[in-house]
Amino acid sequence: MSEQGVVEGPDGLPRCPWGLESETMTDYRVYHDTEWGRPVHGDDALYERVSLEAFQSGLSWLTILRRREGFRAAFADFSIKKVAEFTEADEERLLADPGIIRNRAKIAATIANARAAAALAPGELSELIWSHAPASDGRPVPRTFADVPAITPESTALSRDLKKHGFRFVGPTTAYALMQACGLVNDHLADCHIRDAV
Repeated sequence: MSEQGVVEGPDGLPRCPWGLESETMTDYRVYHDTEWGRPVHGDDALYERVSLEAFQSGLSWLTILRRREGFRAAFADFSIKKVAEFTEADEERLLADPGIIRNRAKIAATIANARAAAALAPGELSELIWSHAPASDGRPVPRTFADVPAITPESTALSRDLKKHGFRFVGPTTAYALMQACGLVNDHLADCHIRDAV
């Protein structure tokens, strides 16, 4: 992890260092400022994030961000109900789709995860995920990314619970990335201008 703290962006605002890039490439900055760490609720919305985090495993998050609309088109806007009904023909279609990451295991897991989510009661996926949010008081505020863990007891428990319900590609590290992205934890650095907003 980087020992670097916040970095001033081209607009003069302090941000987490990963939220910056060149002025002509703003994908990370927009995601950092408008989405990462902000609370996400709703089964379909959380299913999308679970799916994208699984596809990101082993890859750059930028790769996923730049293909996000392709993923949404390929996976019926991450409608749990629709993806749960995907067939082998849909799986083959996805394997040929250049708009997404064409990884057979991750595609199969995304479909299996929709089926696992569909087997839950409405709102239960959101409730299950949010039940693992740690208490915010008493959590140390990270000053550098060296202070940000990759796994926590809560992410390990979330991973275990999701797997118990039939989810795949949801190890403790992926579960923690999900928790960060969806606002269960606030890992914006102490001096990041977004921290208080989330």
